[in-house]
Amino acid sequence: MFGFDGGGARRVLLHCLATLTATGALVVGAPGAPGAEAASVCSGRPEKTVPFATGELRVYKARGYACAITVAKNPGKKRAMSVSLQPRGGNPLVDKGSYTRQAGPVTVHALNRCVRASGVVSGKKGSTGWILC
Repeated sequence: MFGFDGGGARRVLLHCLATLTATGALVVGAPGAPGAEAASVCSGRPEKTVPFATGELRVYKARGYACAITVAKNPGKKRAMSVSLQPRGGNPLVDKGSYTRQAGPVTVHALNRCVRASGVVSGKKGSTGWILC
């Protein structure tokens, strides 16, 4: 069909699967299955995770930027969620709405600046205070 013999097509397929797996682009497992956690939508390294009753707030740092998301503990039905990220001396960037899994990401410039983040899921809140100073 594609001009490959059986062995060549298999090698190409295995190479593609290996590449997708190595880059994190391939997620195996059904949604909600144990161990099938979605990759973060923020780039950078995790800096702080704040668990609270209905979810958790995650803050990441990459180069001169900070990123935050709020993730529901039990995704599924839509509920009020928000995430806020504020650089010191600046205005907060907020993503607020009705979501099934997460609010955000929100990203702010944070080169040589502290930031603070907060997240809300169904009225329960988690926050960081000033971090990344």
